[in-house]
This record gives sequence, C-alpha cells and structure tokens, in this order.
Amino acid sequence: MSNKDEPKLPKLPRKSKKQKERAEEILQELYVHYPNPHCELNHRNPFELLIATILSAQCTDVRVNKTTPALFETYPTPELMKDAPLEELEELVRSTGFYRNKAKSLKETSQILVDEFDGEVPQNMKDLLKLRGAARKTANVVLGNAFNINAGVVVDTHVKRISNRFGLTKEKKNTNKIEKDLMALFPRENWTDLSHLMIHHGRNACKARISEAPDHPLCKKYGVNCKCRKMRTEEH
Repeated sequence: MSNKDEPKLPKLPRKSKKQKERAEEILQELYVHYPNPHCELNHRNPFELLIATILSAQCTDVRVNKTTPALFETYPTPELMKDAPLEELEELVRSTGFYRNKAKSLKETSQILVDEFDGEVPQNMKDLLKLRGAARKTANVVLGNAFNINAGVVVDTHVKRISNRFGLTKEKKNTNKIEKDLMALFPRENWTDLSHLMIHHGRNACKARISEAPDHPLCKKYGVNCKCRKMRTEEH
C-alpha cells in the first residue's frame, strides 16, 4: 500500500524525542526476544480471520483455533454462513463462550458482507466497524494481518498491561487512549508487529499474575511500572 493510500490518522498526542527513542529501544529488544511476530489465529483468508477474531473476544486463541476448523468446513463463505441455522452456529461456537451473541454476530456480519460488500471483507476501518462484533480492535487485526494495512495498534489485555508496565502510557483503562499513545511513539510500519510482540511478551513473560511471571531481562530493563520487578527488588 502506498503512503497516499494509507488511512488518515486521528490526532495523536505529542511525544518527545527521548520518549520515541526509548520506545524504539524497547521495540528492537522485543524483536530480539520474539523474532517471528505473527497472528496466532489460524486463517486462510480475510473472512476466516475476521470470524476468528470475533470469536476471540473473551476467549483464548488456542480455543478459537480448535473451534474454527469445523465451523469453516461447514460454512466457509459469508454466503453460506449468513443462511446457517442460528442454533447450529451456536453449537459450533459454544466452546468459545458467549456463544449466542457470537453466533448472531457471525450471521449478521456475513449478511452485511454479502449485501454491502459483494461477499468481500472491506479493507478500511470505516466499513469494518459496520460489522456486528467488529470493534476497532477486530478491525486492526484484520487490516494489519489480512491486508498489511497499519491503521492502528491492536490493544488487548496483554498490550494494555505491557504498555503500562513499560511506561509507554499513563492510561489504565481506555484502550483508545492507549492505542493513540502507542501510535504516537512507534513507527507506523511496526504497528502490527508491535501488537504481536507485546502479546507474545505478555503470554510468555510479563504475565498478569506476579507469581507466574518469570524474571525477564526486558522487564528488568524497561519495566518502570512492573510490580513483579518491584516485588523481587524488595525481596532481595
């Protein structure tokens, strides 16, 4: 995608040169520890990624990956999924949790894709947000991984936690504000990778429960708000 075709960005907070340099250091070290950042939701095309991402709400990627093969074998296209019996969809996605709402989202999203987009997944934020179950996080996942479009940064529970512990944002809850802080700090071409890198670090090292978090060198070096780091310092 050429620069002129990239989606227009929202107004971002100003960051100092020092803040951006520190962010770049963190990014490069994340690449060292996790050299193959990638989306862990299994998919073969944009439609499958969209559906898998909707199912991933309040569910692990591992569970979603166990659920989608049967779903996509039965309903591989939006044309087929929109006409699927709701009860059958509910049963197919039951293990992902909130299955009734998710099944409705899959049917309604598939219907919109067929009615408004000729059965194709749209390649822009505005249209993706029209789909049921597709908030900004889902749209960023699809754009970044299916179309290589860096429209923003995916902020999930891991990215939120790591951003705070590394002092990259002061925002604790509002994911839109956290996203804007990260967008202002990191180069646009790295936004999709950044999400994967932080998610990998959150799953493998800087975990939510302090007792389960290993003593990782990244947390030692950059974890200005790492409770696990402070606890270990106090213990020694």
